[in-house]
Amino acid sequence: MNKIIGVTELQRRFKNVLDEVVKRGIPYILTRGSRPEAALVPYNEFLRYQEFQEREILSRFDRLVERMASQNERFSEEEVEVDVQAAQEQA
Repeated sequence: MNKIIGVTELQRRFKNVLDEVVKRGIPYILTRGSRPEAALVPYNEFLRYQEFQEREILSRFDRLVERMASQNERFSEEEVEVDVQAAQEQA
């Protein structure tokens, strides 16, 4: 379960809070003026989040590549090359 702590209180209790996060795996929501602004989570959870985010980005990229291939399959390699050369000359 998440705990909530204000940044001022966190400054006073940082070592104890960090120990709870690291040793007991308890995530903290950090607030400023009662608004949640950040989270303090165990490092292994952070790594899992990054891995998940990377997989989602790669999945979106794969779907984009598939869509582009589908939309461009009617053009030959030669047509694409001519268009690329024309664009390079304009630039």
